[in-house]
This record gives sequence, structure tokens and C-alpha cells, in this order.
Amino acid sequence: MLRVREATPRAALVALGCVPGIAAVTVLALCAVGVERGVEARAMVREAAARPVGHPAPRPEIVPRSVWLEATAGRTPPPRYDDKVVAVFVHHTDSPNRYDCADAPRIIRYLYAGQTGPRDWDDIGYNFLVDRCGTIYEGRAGGVDRAVTGAHTQGFNHRTAGIAALGTFTAGAEVPRVMTDAIAALAAWKLGLTDTDPRVDVRLVSSNSLSRYAAGTAATLPALAGHKDGYMTSCPGAALTARLPEIRALAARLQGRT
Repeated sequence: MLRVREATPRAALVALGCVPGIAAVTVLALCAVGVERGVEARAMVREAAARPVGHPAPRPEIVPRSVWLEATAGRTPPPRYDDKVVAVFVHHTDSPNRYDCADAPRIIRYLYAGQTGPRDWDDIGYNFLVDRCGTIYEGRAGGVDRAVTGAHTQGFNHRTAGIAALGTFTAGAEVPRVMTDAIAALAAWKLGLTDTDPRVDVRLVSSNSLSRYAAGTAATLPALAGHKDGYMTSCPGAALTARLPEIRALAARLQGRT
């Protein structure tokens, strides 16, 4: 049996050597086509493997913190990270609503100064901020695409991201549509990185008894929540809280969910 297996390739080579001119070229061309198809198939497999799974959403444009942070600001300590983000908390900043959007960097700088000054925080607490024109700003340092541990929701800063709407959105306040659309786009992208549906509830463990839940308690909270869901506060205000269902619905659609 071994001799037969060894003889077969030699016979094939001899046969190919006997194929005259154009026929030999044809055989070689067929071989080349086969190789090309094999390379193409392998490339398609690699491309499919590289595609994101689940329900990703496009990353919206995010203005870097260097735009609002003054060069004279103190050195920020190294950021802390979680393994993933499975929920976002929506806030309002309790600041004036009637501002020029060109002044948003100055307002964020003011918030940063208040949190790192009198409150003695190491950085601004929110991971992101959104102005009334729908512009999204990077807040806390560490990388917008990473699971940066923020300081935005007492007891539930782990595995979450904080999105702050610039302004005060108590009952009767106007909430600009471009602002809620931007919050939805940001939440869709951030939650899509872990294939989390913005409309579902998730389990989060409280790390601080000053929250609505004693430390160590596993709480069931919306994946796209208001600050008041995790802490005793009226934030993000009655007007913005009323818009959360439509923000969740839009975020889900942006993830391609039905």
C-alpha cells in the first residue's frame, strides 16, 4: 500500500509533463483559480470573525476632555477600571439651562472645579456630559471606550457609566430633543459594547449603604437608569426622568433591536 501511495504523485507529475502546451497552461490556470478561491474563502472567514457580535451601535462623536480642561489643572491620578459596563445612569448638573453651547466647555470646567475643589474629588465624577445642542463631551479620564469607574452614583459606580445633561430638568423644564437623542446614541454605543439591551433590568451590587440599598445588596435596576433609581435624589429631574422611556426605546433601535 505504501508503494502505491508514493507512486501516485509521480504518475500525476509525469502526466502533467506530457500535456502539450496550451493544455498544460489550462491545468495550471485552474490550479491558480482554486488557490485564489481558497485565499478568498479564508479572508471571508477572518472578516466574519472580526465583526462585532451581538447588538453594537455606532460610536457617536465625543469631544475629548482636553477641549474643556485647562492646561493649568492639577495632575489627574491614574483612573480606576471595572471589567465592563452593564448600566448607565442619567443625571442633570443642576446648572442654568439658558447657555450658549459654545460656553459648554467653560461650564464643564466650572463643574470640574467644584468637584475637585470643595468636594476634594480626584476628577470630575461623570464619565460623559451632553449639552443642550446634543454635543457629547468626555468627562472623567481613562478612555471613553473603557469601563472607567466614575463617581456619579453613590453605591453604584462600578460597572456603570454616568451621563450628565448640562442643565436643570425639574418639572416643567424643556428638555431639548437633540440632547435626549445624543444621550440615547451614547447609551446605545456604551451598552452595546457588552450587548446590553437598554430596555432591560440588570443586577448591580451596592457598594455603599448611603445609596438606596445597603452595601452588598444585589439590586435590580434599569440598564438605562436615572440617578434617583440608585440614590435618594430627584436627579435627573422630573422632566428628564419622564423622557427616559423614549431614550431607552431609541437606544434599543440604534442597537438594531426590535
